[in-house]
Amino acid sequence: MRIVLSGGGTGGHIYPAVAVARQLEAEEGPVDFLYIGGTRGLESKLVPQENLPFKAIDITGFRRKLSMDNVHTILRFLRGVKASKKMLREFKPDVVIGTGGYVCGPVVYAASRLGIPTLIHEQNAIPGLTNRFLSRYADTVAVSFEGMESAFPGCKNVIYTGNPRATTVTTASPQRGFASLGIPEGSTVVLVVGGSRGAKAINQAMIEMAPFVGKGNGVHYVYVTGEPYYEDTRKALRQNLGGLPNWLHVLPYIHNMPEVLACTSLIVNRAGASFLAEITALGIPSVLIPSPNVTNNHQEANARQLEREGAAVVLLEKDLTGQALHQAVELIIGDAAVQRKMSEASLRLGKRDSAALVVKELRRLAAK
Repeated sequence: MRIVLSGGGTGGHIYPAVAVARQLEAEEGPVDFLYIGGTRGLESKLVPQENLPFKAIDITGFRRKLSMDNVHTILRFLRGVKASKKMLREFKPDVVIGTGGYVCGPVVYAASRLGIPTLIHEQNAIPGLTNRFLSRYADTVAVSFEGMESAFPGCKNVIYTGNPRATTVTTASPQRGFASLGIPEGSTVVLVVGGSRGAKAINQAMIEMAPFVGKGNGVHYVYVTGEPYYEDTRKALRQNLGGLPNWLHVLPYIHNMPEVLACTSLIVNRAGASFLAEITALGIPSVLIPSPNVTNNHQEANARQLEREGAAVVLLEKDLTGQALHQAVELIIGDAAVQRKMSEASLRLGKRDSAALVVKELRRLAAK
């Protein structure tokens, strides 16, 4: 098979595409890939590290208010369509899949104009602007949350697949997770993370929460600050606690996140779609603090989906304090019955075979 992947801007759009590529390789054997991303997005760094052939086009998103920048965006889109058509004609893919971000716009649109079968994947509970536009041209829209099918009334075919990133974590080793953290196997681990670059509000809440935790009560807290906040947060924690106790593990970044998730008992996190797919695939209860700085407040919508099913406690950033965070964590970790019930609810929401379902649909489209 020959597959074009496209998605960019953030890891939440990139990693699902990579998960689909790995599933295709596992099922099909050798596959010819081309990843078309943006010149400005994170994909220009991450995709080559995954050993996927990468080409870039220059594209930006629309501003949500009247601006001359939008005129330039339209011109970049048109140039991006032209460049994408050239790449697609040369590569001759069987299917094109877009996993979100502005770069998918010209790539998937160009494929549809050339008669190449297309699939777009929507990670969030509220569809993004690009995918809403593309749904009129794509052959299939795959959604991450059950019941989202009605969000794409103009699409020919909408299917519920979950998020392919869920499949990636299911084979991760908890033993390796414990070993990488230096924590004894079988320990209770509370993982606090604010995204790949960290979150100032969550960092501050963790600093305030640490004295409430006391001696950890047999629980290991793993706190991922993000590189920009690491030194200041570590210094503040040392001052608050008179040093860093052995139950508190402060890290700037985690490179083996699937393995660490596999050994995690409770996670405190933002509510990005890919992360939620991972934790539900593993059945991890969560305290979710949605970012208020995202388009259409989609992270809160994502988080509320888990909250309604009993898999998460949602704490809005405006209400976030060290004491509030400690209370939310204790509500779960301090009651084995509550933790077990939330874990079961989380696992019910997980779509562990998501990547396989997307690949199945790609195979069907290719056969056309």
